[in-house]
Amino acid sequence: MSAIAFHNVVKRYGAVEALRGVSLTVEHGEMFGLIGPDGAGKTTAIRALCGLLHINAGSIRVLNHDPIRQHRQVTGTVGYLSQRFSLYGDLSIDENIAFFAEIHGVRDYHARRDRLLEMTQLTRFRDRLADQLSGGMKQKLALACTLVHEPKVIVLDEPTTGVDPVSRREFWKVLSQFLSQGITIVISTPYLDEAERCARIALLHEGRVLALDQPSRLRTSLAGTLFEVLVQTPRDALDRLANRPDIASAQIFGDRLHVWINRPDAEAARAVLASATSAAGIQVGGTRAIVPSLEDVFIARLATDGAASDPTATASTESAGS
Repeated sequence: MSAIAFHNVVKRYGAVEALRGVSLTVEHGEMFGLIGPDGAGKTTAIRALCGLLHINAGSIRVLNHDPIRQHRQVTGTVGYLSQRFSLYGDLSIDENIAFFAEIHGVRDYHARRDRLLEMTQLTRFRDRLADQLSGGMKQKLALACTLVHEPKVIVLDEPTTGVDPVSRREFWKVLSQFLSQGITIVISTPYLDEAERCARIALLHEGRVLALDQPSRLRTSLAGTLFEVLVQTPRDALDRLANRPDIASAQIFGDRLHVWINRPDAEAARAVLASATSAAGIQVGGTRAIVPSLEDVFIARLATDGAASDPTATASTESAGS
């Protein structure tokens, strides 16, 4: 039995459907990513998972418990780290962890606290007030507080948003340590490079699951050949290639275009690309076949799904150094 299961979950806020028939499973000991831009439904899915809001249709099970009807059992086995820092700024690191241990009914927590401080590299700062911590240290403190009652599942809602690259890398190292202990981790993020660290991911857009699989399998799931094309005026070149039947899709990536050709043979695809750009009057500085990134996959799935046609539609789904 899966650690977490969503079956045709629907959540509405008035006329807005935040979740539209979401189905997915998370296996025991797995790191699972909910990936998508702002408004994709990631936070709604996480809050529903934690029993913090009622769903309108479908079902959710967390360690075989209903998060609403059996909320006490779920809160005893799930640790939740929200988007915003929600600890007490006028308490020290030690005091915050002690407070969360006690509200979860953990009495003999001192050894556990010391281990968590060591793992998060916060031991030498344990007397510092939470308000005096950097963004990365605050997130590591929040993670320590989340884990002090030894949950079987931890749920993290965009924990690295606004955190500097060095702190983000350290945070992921800490997560990998907990993953090695068999803890199930569900994490939401808009950063597609972070999605590569997950065993499986669900690509979300406007409350729907566009794709669900291992990152490596998603990157090889699209038919055809992807080219990186160097041009002087990417926006103009994109407009010229629009609606050409020989071009599966074209998107702007910085000062270049990524162009999909529906031909698996690279040389045949290159010939199609050369013909299309020549017919469109585009001066090409160079082309090379490339391996699709998750961002390429996300954009291609949006295009085939009919959910978006604007090449900047995924601007809020970011790539970030880690």
